[in-house]
Amino acid sequence: MRRPELAPVWRAVHDRLSSGRPVTRVRLGPLDEAQREALADLLGMDRLPAVRPSVPLARLEEAVTELSGHTVRETVSALLGPLDDRAETRRRREAERAELWAWLDDHPTVRAQPALAAWAASCRAGGLVDGSPTATRSLLTDALSVLDALPAPAEPLPAFAARVLRGDSHALDDGTRLSSLVLRALAALHDTDPPRSAADRRAQWARVGIADDELSTTVLVAGLRPLGDGPLARLARLCAEAGQAASLTLAQLRTPGGFALDAEARPVVSIVENPSVLALAVRRFGTRCPPLVCTSGWPNSAVLLLLRLLADGAAVLRYHGDFDGEGIRIAAHLLARTPARPWRMSAADYRAAAARAPHGPPPGRLTEAPWDPELTVAIAEHGISVVEELVVDLLLEDLAVTARGGGRAPENAPDSRGSEAGEGPTGGGPPAGGRSSVVR
Repeated sequence: MRRPELAPVWRAVHDRLSSGRPVTRVRLGPLDEAQREALADLLGMDRLPAVRPSVPLARLEEAVTELSGHTVRETVSALLGPLDDRAETRRRREAERAELWAWLDDHPTVRAQPALAAWAASCRAGGLVDGSPTATRSLLTDALSVLDALPAPAEPLPAFAARVLRGDSHALDDGTRLSSLVLRALAALHDTDPPRSAADRRAQWARVGIADDELSTTVLVAGLRPLGDGPLARLARLCAEAGQAASLTLAQLRTPGGFALDAEARPVVSIVENPSVLALAVRRFGTRCPPLVCTSGWPNSAVLLLLRLLADGAAVLRYHGDFDGEGIRIAAHLLARTPARPWRMSAADYRAAAARAPHGPPPGRLTEAPWDPELTVAIAEHGISVVEELVVDLLLEDLAVTARGGGRAPENAPDSRGSEAGEGPTGGGPPAGGRSSVVR
């Protein structure tokens, strides 16, 4: 059984039985004359087999059992090691791959921002990292953690990486797999080409708050009258009482001091995408302007920090932006990172706006609107974008209603698809035993 001349026979049998499929015959060869003689002796043949014989497994089983008292499987396992089951291994790996890509497609970050669906598809098309579902999932988990943490609060890339990625300050260094993966995701979010040069990569990181300057990163506000005697509250109140907009810096938002809202009043804070809308609101309402925040396009770290401060203070946040591909992605990004609700951002709102302004420019690349999937369908059908300024009269009327109500959320707020903001997931009602929620 251990004759060297039979070694190619056992290797071929071992390989065939490791396929995981039914085996009735084993093809051998090419065999030299000594190997053919050894096989003839094993099988009790009266002539030499062919150079490439096909041996019935049953005949081999009979000969091996008679000679050794063991089965063929036992024999080749003893000679060459345990048998594999390649068919089962393939099925398991296919199941692992399917589970991995289903996990990615269904990840909350991807579902909340449908613009990432194309990025997820490109990850799938790129295949597994080192052929391993486990390694691939680990890399994707890190990438999604980074995306969840952006925009960054104006910190250098190594400091951001260390904070988000288990202390590894080099995890997002230029040229790493993780860095490339995140930058491709950001390009999908912003509908831009993936960065090709070091300058492009630095610009992409800067766009999401990496190494932002604390003084140049700002957020425009109007009509914001927080309680408290901290510098941020005093500055916002001073500008609101003068009927002027304020530009709050990231540095001021990071150290707000005493900053509070009337939690029982649940003030409505309206959020718009374009500074021109905020300017028109200030011009119309002056010192009576209701609370208003402007993202100025994609929300930077100052915008998000302010909105989170307001939400922590029990404010009801509602958002309106442009009806185009970029506007939908901006809205999805902001709604995924804050408790804000859509404000006049439904398919019905778009159709009404498109009827008033039927000659807008093309909307660009469209992705699903998570709050109303019908919205993207409607924009695709009409084929035009409707910028926020074209519906500013409706927004100003909503703001007038808010101003007449003293800035409070209505008792029975309509659904978020209507013209007024719903209550929104603001973290519940006022804290027990007090009227204000203070952020320090």
